[in-house]
Amino acid sequence: MLDPKTACPICRKPAEPRFRPFCSVRCADIDLGRWFTESYAVPAPPPESDADDDLMA
Repeated sequence: MLDPKTACPICRKPAEPRFRPFCSVRCADIDLGRWFTESYAVPAPPPESDADDDLMA
């Protein structure tokens, strides 16, 4: 098994220093696409309602 510190998170091939933590531009683009399509998300509390927001609705 590859060392997780040096494995591409997409395909598990060894990471290339130029594209770290990925092995290639292709894997970096796959990762970026997953962020754009919201396959990945950073957990956060729901936004609090603000009086100004209610006026704009």
